[in-house]
Amino acid sequence: MRGFLAGWGVRIAIIAIIAVGAFILRDRLSGNAGDLAVGDCFDEPTNVTETVEDVQHHPCNEAHTAEVVFVGGMAGATDAYPSDEQFFDAILGQCVPAYNTYTGRDFETDTDYDLGYFVPTSEGWSGGDREIICYAYRPDGVPQTTSVRAGGG
Repeated sequence: MRGFLAGWGVRIAIIAIIAVGAFILRDRLSGNAGDLAVGDCFDEPTNVTETVEDVQHHPCNEAHTAEVVFVGGMAGATDAYPSDEQFFDAILGQCVPAYNTYTGRDFETDTDYDLGYFVPTSEGWSGGDREIICYAYRPDGVPQTTSVRAGGG
C-alpha cells in the first residue's frame, strides 16, 4: 500500500511541476490568440490572409511587437455574423476608448502606435464566440521592450 501511495505522490508532484512551469513560462509560449488577455505582449502575426489561431507570447520587457489593450464582447451582438462595417464600428466604439485609457495616449493623434484586432470567424460566431481582442502595435514593425501601458506598468 505504501508503494501505491508513493507512486501517486510522485504523479501528483510531476503534474504540479508541469502546471507551475506552464504558469511561469506562459508569456514565452505560443498560445491560442483567443486566450489573450489585456496586458499580454506577443508578436503580431505577419503574412496573415485568413485566420489567426496562435500567437507567440513574450514578457513585455522582452522584444515583442504587440500588446493587448482590450478584450470584450461585441456590443449589440446578434445571431447574424456581423459585416465588416459592424465590426469596424464595434472596434471604434470599444477599442479606441480602451486604447486611450490603457496607453494614456490619444489614438486620433498618436503617430507611434496603431490598433490591430482579432474578431471571431463566422464558425466561431456560430458557436457563440463574440469576443473582440484589440492590441497596440508599431506600424513600422520595430519590436519594443517596454509596455505601452500608461506609466509603463
